[in-house]
Amino acid sequence: MGTAGGTVRIDGDSLLLPGGVRVRFIRTLRLPETGTHALPPGLGTFPLRRVEDYPDTVPAEWSARGGVLLPVHLREAMWLSFGGTTQPAALQVGVGKVCAVSGKPWSPRPAREPQNYVVLPRQPWLDGINSGKGTVRQFVAVPLGLGATVEGQVTGEEVWGGVQLQSFPLTDVALRAWREEQRLLAEAARRNRSGTAYGAAAPMMSASGAAPQPGGAVPPPAAAPRASAAMGLGVGGSMRQEVYQDDRPLSDWSTIAAGRVFVHLVTPPEWRRITGEAPPPSPVDRAAYTRAGLPWFDYYDDDAADLDPTEALGAVKPVGDWIGDDHTPWQPPSPGQVKPLGDAPGEPVGDGDW
Repeated sequence: MGTAGGTVRIDGDSLLLPGGVRVRFIRTLRLPETGTHALPPGLGTFPLRRVEDYPDTVPAEWSARGGVLLPVHLREAMWLSFGGTTQPAALQVGVGKVCAVSGKPWSPRPAREPQNYVVLPRQPWLDGINSGKGTVRQFVAVPLGLGATVEGQVTGEEVWGGVQLQSFPLTDVALRAWREEQRLLAEAARRNRSGTAYGAAAPMMSASGAAPQPGGAVPPPAAAPRASAAMGLGVGGSMRQEVYQDDRPLSDWSTIAAGRVFVHLVTPPEWRRITGEAPPPSPVDRAAYTRAGLPWFDYYDDDAADLDPTEALGAVKPVGDWIGDDHTPWQPPSPGQVKPLGDAPGEPVGDGDW
């Protein structure tokens, strides 16, 4: 599955895809699997490392696929933050090569009916799979082999795991039209001395606390590559979040990806073995967070249409149905805690066969 030759790079703890698309993987509180909740807070970013920088310690199949790796604890939740783009882009998000928006198998190009991508910068983040009616089901990490991942439940097998990203730019014709529209809107804004240009990025959710940084690196142990303790994404609780319907014709988007990347999820012990670095600490306890009076978030865009749920994703069961409840106490936030919301790149990330 080739691309248009664009490179993907790591910039700090962000992935930069061609076209200026920036994706960060954010640590967060795991929601209860019953009820519908406000958006949980950001607790700092997951660290990212290039697979090709660890040829002697990563599993052989990871070397073949290329991409990046990040450490995640069992049943830890995450969300994807999107930013950086200065012009519209279509971004596909796969979980085990199942589209997190449509529930369909991974596709080499944008599609409709059902829509298999999110539109940037309109979509500021994605906290889980599309469950429709203004909600998503939270991304939660689980090991492969139990059948608990979205991949396992939708396809009946667990082969890939991880997260897959693929970005598509506007066609040359659509991009010229968009730029002219921006120019006219900017002129109107200057005349009126007010207003903002269409397509400005939505405000990003502020992190309510930064996770401690990993410890100092030590030389990785000399060990031959071995089978990985691979992780994938299942689903947890439901939260209020729209996955926005694209208001452009499908023909506005290129059919050739500008860039793509495979994100491998690795257990903390494997992260230490592969990279020689200490993984982030265990996730913050959600009840303690709420008791401290720290904020949760609510985001709604009344100018955008939400995508309907798909049958495949609607049938996905939460991870607690597979590996049992953890009985973590839950204390819902008070109304005052729910807040309304209205970087130089590194070396290119290798891409392989997937």
